[in-house]
Amino acid sequence: MMIKKIVPFIYLVMLSVTTVVAHAEEEVPLQHISINGTDYASLQRGAEHFINYCVTCHGAKFVRYDLLEKIGLNKQQIEKNLILTGSKISDSMVVAFSSRDAKEWFGVAPPDLSVEARVRGADWLYSYLKGFYQDDSRPSGWNNVVFPNVAMPHVLYALQGTQVLAPNADRQHLTKESLVLEKPGKLTAAEYDQFVYDLVNYMSFMAEPNRETRIHMGYGVIIFLILGFALSYALKKEFWKDIH
Repeated sequence: MMIKKIVPFIYLVMLSVTTVVAHAEEEVPLQHISINGTDYASLQRGAEHFINYCVTCHGAKFVRYDLLEKIGLNKQQIEKNLILTGSKISDSMVVAFSSRDAKEWFGVAPPDLSVEARVRGADWLYSYLKGFYQDDSRPSGWNNVVFPNVAMPHVLYALQGTQVLAPNADRQHLTKESLVLEKPGKLTAAEYDQFVYDLVNYMSFMAEPNRETRIHMGYGVIIFLILGFALSYALKKEFWKDIH
C-alpha cells in the first residue's frame, strides 16, 4: 500500500524537476561541448587555468593536489608549477581567506568548485564563462546572460576582451547572439574558446575523477550481461527442445 503512494509522488517530483530544467534550457540556450577525460593535454592546461584564475577566490576543498597525478603530471611538476601557496601535494585546494572575509568583500562567499561541474553541467559552465558582458549598473561592472545579475566579476576579461549587449538585444531573453565583442582581449575568439573548454574539461574531471573508469566498466558489464543472456537462452532452448 505504501509503495502505491510513494511511486506517484516520485513520478510527480521527477516530472517537476524535468519541467524546471527544460524551462531553464528554453530560457537560456546553452552551448554544447563534449568533455574528454582522456585528453591529458587539455586536462593539464585546464588544471593550470584553474589554479591561476579560480583557486584565488573559490578553492576546491574536496580536491587534493595529488589528484593531478592522474592526468599525467608528476609530483615535481605539480609542486613546481601548480602549488602557488606553499601547500603540500597532499593538501586540498583551498583559498587563503575565510568565507566570512569573502562575503564581506564580495557580498557573497564564492562557492567551492569541487563538484560544480556535476551540479551545473559542462555545457552550463562553458556557456557561463563565455556569457559575460559589461554592465555599468552592476556593482562589479559585469553581468552574464546565463546567470543574470551574478556577483562574480569577469575575471577572464583580459583574455576574452569586453563584450557588450547588441543594440537590438532583447534584455528579457539574452543569448550568446545578444553579445558583441567591443574590445578584443589577449586571445582570439578561437583561442578563448579553447581556453574555456580546457578549464571546463578539467573541472569536469575534478568533479568526477573516476568517470572514464566507470564508463568503461559499464560497457564491460553490459557486454557481460548480453553474453550471459545469450548463453542462458541457448541453454534454455537446449534443455526444453525435447519437451516442445
